[in-house]
Amino acid sequence: MAMKLAYWDIRGLAQPIRLLLEYTGTKYEEKFYSCGDAPNYDKSCWFNEKEKLGMDFPNLPYLEDGDTKVVQSNAILRYIARKHNLCGETEEEQMRVDILENQAMDFRNGFVQLCYGDFDKSKSCYTDKLPGTLKQFSDFLGDRKWFAGDKITFVDFIMYELLDQHRMFDPACLDDYKNLRCFLDRFESLEKIAEYMKSNKFMKTPVNSKMAKWGNKKDLKKMAEYMKSGKFMKTPVNNKMAKWGNKKE
Repeated sequence: MAMKLAYWDIRGLAQPIRLLLEYTGTKYEEKFYSCGDAPNYDKSCWFNEKEKLGMDFPNLPYLEDGDTKVVQSNAILRYIARKHNLCGETEEEQMRVDILENQAMDFRNGFVQLCYGDFDKSKSCYTDKLPGTLKQFSDFLGDRKWFAGDKITFVDFIMYELLDQHRMFDPACLDDYKNLRCFLDRFESLEKIAEYMKSNKFMKTPVNSKMAKWGNKKDLKKMAEYMKSGKFMKTPVNNKMAKWGNKKE
């Protein structure tokens, strides 16, 4: 039976989980909730059913694996990772995983506060502090292949997402951190990750929900490329018996 991952129709907290599910070859399906438009940003699609799901702490994202229901993004990541020995093997690796799991959440929370808060007022302060934050992660990675050591762990999926979001936010922010750039390249070169990123399942945007000040819009580049490709059907709009739109352009 396939697992079910449920979340808003954005990258957000679910993207590292999606990446981990793909990397481990786990069969899963997704349930997307959609936030309404401004000014109310209606979330009733979620609130109307959250208490009916039989969860101790109903929240998004959640994962269903048969009768097992897991909430909290890091708990979900650990649940999947334990099945595939991706939580670190040695005491040192496990310690590094524990440290980075929490440090990464602090990093993410700061970025979320910027994106959903007073973006224009806070952006300059955030970008001023960003190099120092990135240097800490760069130093922690050092010359290791992955953040815990030689073997990939679930925290690498968290860090990939955070670093990728930040290079979308500021394309030059990683220029001084070669090992972080190499980490991103190495991650994207993983066979199953590379296949996923080329597929229609992969969500490039939006990063955040509609009420965010940054990362709240879908990238229309792929749509434009599709419309220019030989796959896009401009006409006919209707069948041959129609009085209008029945001819190929």
